[in-house]
Amino acid sequence: MAPRTKTPQPPAPHAADSHDLIRVHGARENNLKDVSIELPKRRLTVFTGVSGSGKSSLVFATIAAESQRLINETYSAFVQGFMPTQARPDVDVLDGLTTAIIVDQQRMGSDPRSTVGTATDANAMLRILFSRLGKPHIGPPGAFAFNVPSVTASGAITVERGNKKAVKATFSRTGGMCPRCEGRGTVSDIDLTQLYDDSKSIAEGAFTIPGWKSDSWWTVRIYAESGFLDPNKPIAKFTKREMQDFLYKEPTKVKVEGSTLTFEGLIPKIQKSFLSKDREAMQPHIREFVDRAVTFATCPECEGTRLTEGARSSKIKKISIADACLMEIRDLAEWVRGLDEPSVAPLLEALQQTLDSFVEIGLGYLALDRPSGTLSGGEAQRVKMIRHLGSSLTDVTYVFDEPTIGLHPHDIQRMNDLLLRLRDKGNTVLVVEHKPEAIAIADHVVDLGPGAGTAGGTVCFEGTLEGLRASGTVTGRHLDDRAVLKDEVRKPTGALEIRGATAHNLQDVDVDIPLGVLTVITGVAGSGKSSLVHGSIPAGENVIAVDQSPIKGSRRSNPATYTGLLEPIRKAFAKANGVKPALFSANSEGACPTCNGAGVIFTDLGVMASVSSPCEDCEGKRFQASVLDYHLGGRDISEVLAMSVTEAEEFFGPGEAALPAAHKILDRLVDVGLGYLSLGQPLTTLSGGERQRLKLATHMGDKGGGGQVVVLDEPTTGLHLADVEQLLGLLDRLVDSGKSVIVIEHHQAVMAHADWIIDLGPGAGHDGGKIVFEGTPADLVAARSTLTGEHLAEYVGE
Repeated sequence: MAPRTKTPQPPAPHAADSHDLIRVHGARENNLKDVSIELPKRRLTVFTGVSGSGKSSLVFATIAAESQRLINETYSAFVQGFMPTQARPDVDVLDGLTTAIIVDQQRMGSDPRSTVGTATDANAMLRILFSRLGKPHIGPPGAFAFNVPSVTASGAITVERGNKKAVKATFSRTGGMCPRCEGRGTVSDIDLTQLYDDSKSIAEGAFTIPGWKSDSWWTVRIYAESGFLDPNKPIAKFTKREMQDFLYKEPTKVKVEGSTLTFEGLIPKIQKSFLSKDREAMQPHIREFVDRAVTFATCPECEGTRLTEGARSSKIKKISIADACLMEIRDLAEWVRGLDEPSVAPLLEALQQTLDSFVEIGLGYLALDRPSGTLSGGEAQRVKMIRHLGSSLTDVTYVFDEPTIGLHPHDIQRMNDLLLRLRDKGNTVLVVEHKPEAIAIADHVVDLGPGAGTAGGTVCFEGTLEGLRASGTVTGRHLDDRAVLKDEVRKPTGALEIRGATAHNLQDVDVDIPLGVLTVITGVAGSGKSSLVHGSIPAGENVIAVDQSPIKGSRRSNPATYTGLLEPIRKAFAKANGVKPALFSANSEGACPTCNGAGVIFTDLGVMASVSSPCEDCEGKRFQASVLDYHLGGRDISEVLAMSVTEAEEFFGPGEAALPAAHKILDRLVDVGLGYLSLGQPLTTLSGGERQRLKLATHMGDKGGGGQVVVLDEPTTGLHLADVEQLLGLLDRLVDSGKSVIVIEHHQAVMAHADWIIDLGPGAGHDGGKIVFEGTPADLVAARSTLTGEHLAEYVGE
């Protein structure tokens, strides 16, 4: 008889397999209120909630920040000295973390030499390819790089080896940088008539440059007393020699009133002081001067390719590296696929994979020579994703900040597939998102709220999408919101004519944008919407573009200083207490002397993380103790700056502290959905959508009135479903006040609410750039002739 066998018991789970959750306990970063939560690993978790509810504080400022800090601590102290330092987030326990890769919407650097190719390493691979296969052979990869100048040197260097001395006399390096434009592709030409009035002498104040007064030391006096020219002679009567020195002289030391100063020609001085700076960082009056005085033209020597003639002469199959970078990436991918060269097979494979990733992620319409500073936030985020798509890493936490921004409904499905692919490789994917189409693919949903700012910071719901629908939270209630088409649309009062627009991929577009109505410009990503609006609408004093670019300012700038709100508040405090207004500014006389009005003291610990701790003297209030003895309506200035916009609106309304000037500004901030921001919150902590809405609030106070054209670039960015309705009301109010509103937008609710829609397409890149529809939303839905029409019809249930 066969012996009896025992049924094998299933093995006890291995201890290593028990770590399948990311545990967060007692998170208090920003507005989080002791949040404790457990997130499943190797799943896709979507974080929802109204703007300002604490999503980014939990995902980015707590989970991702701690993961990155712990990884940085594994490096040697020497290496850590070169890395950005991070303080530990305010949380009791963080357990089960994995390596976090953050893919955010920060715009890529605005360096004029940074392109899509240099930002993704595609250029580096192309340079190696051309240095190996290009005919004629012109040199190593650096010879094809527009960031590398050619260098030749002759002379002698002495190398001491033993008793002998070896002398080398010459050195040369071939670079690909065009010497005329220095690898920028454009050259600047300065209009001299905008710099000075040549009928006047320097002593009479000939200069018309902002800040150059006739008695200012550092500029005009040097020209007047340099000895190179006659300060009392009109500039038009300068000799040839004087004019040459005046405009182009090399930096030369001169004595002026006993001091040694540097005299330099006007043109190089202007180039250094104005043209080397980022245009967006300039003050408005300086920017206006630069726009007036400087014209940028395509470099005549390299024809805008940024490369030397040698780099352009070397070709593979009749294509130079300049031609390759000008191609749309999907066409370049096909060209690379056709190259059969066993000697560079691994290189071709890696390049092919990178280019295919562009196409797969919906960026096949870009070209490698596109400046990275011109990409939108959504495009920049997708470009950063490219290096992770083919990665073999697993068990990584990928953190995304609204990856559907800038995507047409048609493209959102593709993005969803990519997120699911990352998850299916065994990674944890955390996504902050508002779009219902993106929330729909979540394995796990975390809803924060219930409100924004101090009214948020708690977890209202955790579970499945169906559970969220039935939960009764703000997100749950608005998940199935659908805007309806308007019964009647407004009649235009005129038209903004665009003729023969050819910017980027536009194909000789003629279009009339109606004025006095709400116009929505839409189309798939890369169809030419921004080129049409930002590149073709004639810029005049009546056109205001409100975008999401960062607001330049330090951590001392806040909504109160940016909107001009602080001015009436300081004056009201000063009047009520009979003292100077300057006392109520943390950047002026009222500042706490210990922390200089910053509210925190930063301690640099060398290679360790810098520590910021609240100033002990002012307890983070930023003001001297004596200033806090002065009150207005029972509150001191630090308590007013700690208020949210909504609280302050009530405080400065009718009553003891009534202040109409401040109330008007606060009303506008509430109108644009920023009621949850605190007045003293640093501008550096705002998201792209918040920055745009803050700029919009300031422009709403402009005296432009009727006839003003307001251009908005995706104002629904970062807006919760519940806030979109408020935004539509705001757009209506802008139009009803006599302004014309042009909105670049993909959100179907805004399209449905428009008076007029202009749809670009039919595809992206060279497949786009045409007007495929003009008319009312109802006509677009009825025709269903474009991708937008199909998606809008589906959205409104037609």
